[in-house]
Amino acid sequence: MRFCASGMFLYTVGDAENLSKATVCRTIRKVFIKFPGHKELKYKKEDFYEFGGFPNVIGALACCHMKIKKPSGDHEGDFVNRKWYHSINVQMIYDADLILTKVVALWPGSAHDARIFRSCSLAQRLELGEFPGLLLGDKGYPCEPYLLTPFPEP
Repeated sequence: MRFCASGMFLYTVGDAENLSKATVCRTIRKVFIKFPGHKELKYKKEDFYEFGGFPNVIGALACCHMKIKKPSGDHEGDFVNRKWYHSINVQMIYDADLILTKVVALWPGSAHDARIFRSCSLAQRLELGEFPGLLLGDKGYPCEPYLLTPFPEP
């Protein structure tokens, strides 16, 4: 939990808890977020249908800006988002029970939600038809056969 909450290096967490780096690494792998497999997706679909009447939905997609301190260096401006503060744009996918099933936390605040999704391995796998279902997204994403978004406002 200390690793996830602080972003510390494995050595630092291990030293703080008197554990080896290998033990910390194995533990983190066991609790890390993982997108459901094909068998689990059947139940995710049932949950979404029961919750909101959405058929064939395997997850809900959204991005949020995590505020950070102003980074130093040549790319500092990349981290300024549309609301004029420094952030990392984090993409998350949730199931119907609001359990996190996928996180992409690699992009600076200036990156658009759609760009983050296009580069995500899950988007590529959905496009290839590897997963039997679709995602729900907000208006920051394009409507695709595997990604439902709201109708544009009139």
